[in-house]
Amino acid sequence: MKASRFHISTLKEAPGDAEIVSHQLMTRAGMIKRIAGGVYNYLPMGLRVIRKIEGIIREEMNRAGGIELLMPVVQPAELWMESGRWEKYGPELLRVKDRHGRDFIVQPTSEEVITDIARQEIRSYRQMPKNFYHIQTKFRDERRPRFGVMRGREFTMKDAYSFDRDHASALISYQAMFEAYQRTFERMALDFRAVAADTGAIGGSASHEFQVIADTGEDALAYCPDSDFAANVELAEALPLVAARAPAGAELTKTPTPGRAKCEDVAELLGLPLARTVKSLVLAVDRGDGEGAIAGTDIWLLLVRGDHDLNEVKAGKVPGLAGFRFASEAEIIETFGCPPGYLGPIGTLRPVTVVADRTVANMSDFVCGANADDFHYTGANWGRDIPEPIVADIRNVRSGDPSPDGKGTLAIQRGIEVGHVFYLGTKYSEAMGATFVDDDGKSKFLEMGCYGIGVTRLLGAAIEQNHDERGIIWPAPIAPFEVVVVPLGYRKSEAVRSAADRIYAELSAAGADVLLDDRDERPGVMFAEWELIGVPLRITVGERSLKEGLVEVLERRGMVNTTAPLEEVAARVVERLRELIPSH
Repeated sequence: MKASRFHISTLKEAPGDAEIVSHQLMTRAGMIKRIAGGVYNYLPMGLRVIRKIEGIIREEMNRAGGIELLMPVVQPAELWMESGRWEKYGPELLRVKDRHGRDFIVQPTSEEVITDIARQEIRSYRQMPKNFYHIQTKFRDERRPRFGVMRGREFTMKDAYSFDRDHASALISYQAMFEAYQRTFERMALDFRAVAADTGAIGGSASHEFQVIADTGEDALAYCPDSDFAANVELAEALPLVAARAPAGAELTKTPTPGRAKCEDVAELLGLPLARTVKSLVLAVDRGDGEGAIAGTDIWLLLVRGDHDLNEVKAGKVPGLAGFRFASEAEIIETFGCPPGYLGPIGTLRPVTVVADRTVANMSDFVCGANADDFHYTGANWGRDIPEPIVADIRNVRSGDPSPDGKGTLAIQRGIEVGHVFYLGTKYSEAMGATFVDDDGKSKFLEMGCYGIGVTRLLGAAIEQNHDERGIIWPAPIAPFEVVVVPLGYRKSEAVRSAADRIYAELSAAGADVLLDDRDERPGVMFAEWELIGVPLRITVGERSLKEGLVEVLERRGMVNTTAPLEEVAARVVERLRELIPSH
């Protein structure tokens, strides 16, 4: 490929709406161009990266026994009504009508369609295991699309679906996909971690996320440096930090705390550690009347230690709290007699259900709100002053907490989710009547798993992990080009043109993905552009070095510059590419 025949469109400045590095650099490097909120054109430079990512994914999916097909972007609402997700999925599901008034959706994922295929095509246990996958456009109507391709509305995803005859076989398929994902991200030369995760809207039981490690990641990951434990903070078990509850040692006292609505301020005023305070959070659960209207609202009070944070995913799994919302200020005042800031479990105006985190449940002589402006209780104790609560793990783990596997303490790092594997069981097959005949002649529901990789999100994640002040530093396996040959004066010097053409031809013959920049640009402009775009290796051909029979080779990562004889440079570069691109 020659640059004069390709499309290179770089910018000196990123647009004002580009909030994070990957969005800024992808736009400046001419890889994407915004057409609407969360919707992008992928320009030729960006599309080359996508195709390389897809190529690695296809090879590893096929190697693991996956069978590629293609399912539609637009799907009939009837299938989603069968699964129950037409009502449950929420406003992110883009619903449309055709000219006849029939309902359709623009797919965010394809569990319903693949289950419909399976119930028609898979009749016998002899046809399994099966794993179908496709790489297809998805759409999720994000309320606030942001961060470029990291949180867009339209995106490309590889989703796969396994079908097995029983639970044991399904777990074998799950493990095969888990290992395929590990190989996939290793081949992309990304620093990643597989972590236990919540199943979310997809449903199911077993679940692992594949997270690309990056300081700008939206997800917090808890891991133990001394063991194999790793989990998304949403799921990581928080062990109690107080081993056992001590006997009450202080009287319950209503203590003035004027203007101190936060636990930190209360602790400072009272001269106590923040860990002696308890934070109150009020949730509401609306009860339906069976016809779509609200028949009533239950108020719940959740308590975590003053230096801890509520984990909303864990809270939603407490029996009775599914579908909760945070209570309004009016509901809080009606229930507790005061606005937020001084709330607590003692002396509420209306009955509330109290849930205490495991650590709080073991505390004694703690400080909590007194349900009166400018007052807190000190010396509060369970049993004596407050009825025993429901005890549940409802907080986020923190760095230094004991690891749930008992093998050390936890550390926290940030990550970007790029892949997710789920064991679904019979969630969709039961809802949609997808059955097969087993070897005993009985009809049984198909056991399913689903497995997704965010293809276009991987572009952003790779950049967030691999960049410097000059621009992108692509890992070689997914770079738009592996090598760029930059001749200085290609159209002016016969010696430069001849040497550049020779290097380009030798690299092409050796199978390298190489581009020859034959444009009539100033050297500084070309250097800056290729450093911004992030091609791993750059060969510079200039008259001065050619007089000594040499050319320059720059490795983008670390900006390491060396020289090589003209006769040897192609072979040396090919050898370096073998080192940069993991074998498979």
